[in-house]
Amino acid sequence: MQSAILLHGKPDKEEYYDPAVPSCSNHHWFPWLQKQLLVHGIHAQTPEVPDAWNPQYALWQREFERFGITPKTLLVGHSCGGGFLVRWLSEHPDVRVGKAVLVAPSLGIDWDAGDFFNFTIGPQLAARTAGLVIFESDDDRPAIHEAVKKLRAGISGVRHREFQGHGHFTLRSMGTTEFPELLEELLAP
Repeated sequence: MQSAILLHGKPDKEEYYDPAVPSCSNHHWFPWLQKQLLVHGIHAQTPEVPDAWNPQYALWQREFERFGITPKTLLVGHSCGGGFLVRWLSEHPDVRVGKAVLVAPSLGIDWDAGDFFNFTIGPQLAARTAGLVIFESDDDRPAIHEAVKKLRAGISGVRHREFQGHGHFTLRSMGTTEFPELLEELLAP
């Protein structure tokens, strides 16, 4: 059975503790995408990383690895979640996965990431996927553009899709909880 793991990003501390804001794994387009994948017969999981506002790599790794990761597993990482996937795949060179999409991937350039992104990018990690794609919006933060540039230069075979006016691919910047372009990318052969 095909599966998917959809990994959220790092909220700020106020957003994380605000009872009126959905949890990270249930915010923005995550619930919509999970449901669409389920409808297409893909068992989709959205792990909720505790204390996501203060990322600790070991904690993110433990939550991520609770799910079976196979050559049929689709991976989606938003912002810090995308950077996490790059590190995890770089540090596990024997693992093969399905398509992987990094949505506005962060490498902690504009915030104190501690040692979360203290790793060497695996230049051949795209070859161990069924396709590695980066989604970037023209009006995202400069640090995201810098991270995308670094990833594109450091990973052979990565594909890049640029969007107009999607900001950081959040509900606030997109104005919707639906993300059909991401679903289409995941379902494409």
